[in-house]
Amino acid sequence: MEPRSSTVRLDNRGLSPPEPMMRILAALEDLADDGMLVAKMDREPIFLFAELHDRGYSYTCNPDDSGGYLLEVFRP
Repeated sequence: MEPRSSTVRLDNRGLSPPEPMMRILAALEDLADDGMLVAKMDREPIFLFAELHDRGYSYTCNPDDSGGYLLEVFRP
C-alpha cells in the first residue's frame, strides 16, 4: 500500500469546468487525513464547496496575485 500524500498541489488554471472540480475530487481520494490540497484556479469553484462540505472537508479560497484563486482543502 502506497503512503498517502500530505500535500497535493494542483494547477487547474486554463481548464474548462467541470475538469478542475473533477481533478480536485479525485486527488482528495489519496490525501492523507492530516494532509492539504492546494489548487490554483482561474475562478472561484462555487459548485465544489458543497461537495467538500458533504465529504467532511474544510477549505479556504482567496484571490491570489495572478487574478485567479488559491484553494486550500483540509480536514478540520
